[in-house]
Amino acid sequence: MSKVIVIGAGAAGMMAAISAAKSRHQVLLLEKNEKLGKKLYITGKGRCNVTNACDADKLFENVVSNPKFLYSAFNAFDNIQLMQLIEAAGCKLKTERGDRVFPVSDHSSDIIAALKRILIKENVEVRFNAKVTGLITKPLINEEDEADGNDAAVKDAHKAGATARIIGVCTEDGAKEYADAVILATGGLSYPSTGSDGDGYRMAQRSGHKIKECRPALAPFETTEKWCADLQGLSLKNVSLVMYDGTKKVYQGFGEMLFTHFGVSGPLILSASSFYGKCRKKEAVTLEFDLKPALDEEQLDKRILRDFEENKNKQFKNSLSGLFPSKLIPVMIKLSGIEPERNVNAVTKEERRTFVRMIKHMKLHVSAVRGFDEAIITQGGVSVKDVNPSTMESKIVSGLYMAGELLDLDALTGGFNLQIAWSTGYLAGASVPARFC
Repeated sequence: MSKVIVIGAGAAGMMAAISAAKSRHQVLLLEKNEKLGKKLYITGKGRCNVTNACDADKLFENVVSNPKFLYSAFNAFDNIQLMQLIEAAGCKLKTERGDRVFPVSDHSSDIIAALKRILIKENVEVRFNAKVTGLITKPLINEEDEADGNDAAVKDAHKAGATARIIGVCTEDGAKEYADAVILATGGLSYPSTGSDGDGYRMAQRSGHKIKECRPALAPFETTEKWCADLQGLSLKNVSLVMYDGTKKVYQGFGEMLFTHFGVSGPLILSASSFYGKCRKKEAVTLEFDLKPALDEEQLDKRILRDFEENKNKQFKNSLSGLFPSKLIPVMIKLSGIEPERNVNAVTKEERRTFVRMIKHMKLHVSAVRGFDEAIITQGGVSVKDVNPSTMESKIVSGLYMAGELLDLDALTGGFNLQIAWSTGYLAGASVPARFC
């Protein structure tokens, strides 16, 4: 029986350990924290949006970076198989708006408990407070490896262009653990309080892998407009957004946004942030909101005119309660340029039309994206060019597999990033060759 070491007990690591164990390998799961799935506990605001129940086409549409790389992983273990596995382990699931899947209990701990039951059933050894500090590799030299009786593995690795093979890992206490294969699933840099400190990137880089620039993604925006702070806590639903890099449209979406003391957040903004890192930023990155997307400019103008007629003896500042939440009205008045105390019957047609255009094209300018402490995921990571998409095995180090957020893969909100972790973790564990058994 071969030995497989999995580094990291997050979503990808636990699934890799389960998959490898189901393939009849002896599995040791090393976790630096004191418990399983520490980041999983806080996903989906503690509810764990475990996956998305959409079809395969939509899964790929929601992957932002390197979707083609995921063809084999999604085919090997998709969202339906994931849901079946979790429910078979005793955690019932439900599907909500946008095909988002959650545990019926609304407790992420129930997802982790289900995975723990599977790990126990598959005889996976889990070792906590075990920080891995390095990979132990050996140069690929035919004569030496043939002497080890592993000449088939050497030939396959050489064909793939590998220059070394994995033989084990080093831990913080100075111990060494040897294995036939190692699966690196240490996560990214987001939410560092959960242990995501980038150690997986350092290990991968030291063993010859290229690391694509790491950036916070699915994170709030800071804006140059300070009036956002006046609206702190206000949520707007059914808003349209177009994000421009200079004059180039880089994102378009519809949904819910939230004003904060530093700028804007909410599901719509988080999705837009995944495209911010890909902007050249030679010119301003601008957010253009349509606050009334159900109406075109002509229809909105008629709606405002009707409101004005109903409030013809009122001041402008007292005529907008049917159009906006009360907290938003003072800001909209200021942006309109119309005097708050002016009677609505004194507002000119041109002023009204300008007001309409502002509502349909309200602009904010992005000054920065918030950091990894607030980012849901990391964009960037180990270059997928260094990894075989059919197996998740490194093309540089034979017997080393990688999965999850560590890789240069990311998606929009809605359970898609966790599905990337489940699928790549499963494929990595299932791909450790039978010749090692």
